Amino acid sequence: MPDRAKGRLTFIVGGARSGKSAHAETLVTASPSPWTYIATAQAYDDEMRERIALHRSRRGEGWVTVDAPLDLTGAIEALPDHQPVLIDCLTLWLTNHMLADHDIEAECRRLSDVLSRPRGPWFVVSNEVGLGIVPDNALARRFRDAAGRLNQQVAAVADSVLMMVAGLPLKVK
Repeated sequence: MPDRAKGRLTFIVGGARSGKSAHAETLVTASPSPWTYIATAQAYDDEMRERIALHRSRRGEGWVTVDAPLDLTGAIEALPDHQPVLIDCLTLWLTNHMLADHDIEAECRRLSDVLSRPRGPWFVVSNEVGLGIVPDNALARRFRDAAGRLNQQVAAVADSVLMMVAGLPLKVK
């Protein structure tokens, strides 16, 4: 259970293009700046470069960006106390670890452990990927299952959980 005297963890989950990141940015900026944006994306192609540019264009003055495609736990641990933080997103981080053939269960345990001790207002974004059809290949099924387990771990330690649907936040916890 998070130490509420030191911080709060808000977990924001939803489908692709559901408004997760934009809503999280609004929540973070309700706290005084500076705000830290921990980005897990890697720009491997033009489409991803455009997505990253779109996210950056929405953020104005007061944001500090930390790139953490793999060492998300280390980036979180290095944060100063009381720092408002947006971590975006866990499913990209999970993908990075899966493609690097890392021990997914160990990495997810490390991450959920550090997230269970928020030292400021922390907002974590992730995709809900388990609402559709069963994927037709083993890698996609493994990813869907790992993402579902990771989302459950983070939701369990979060103070609040929001599900984004069509740009609208629904309070789950």
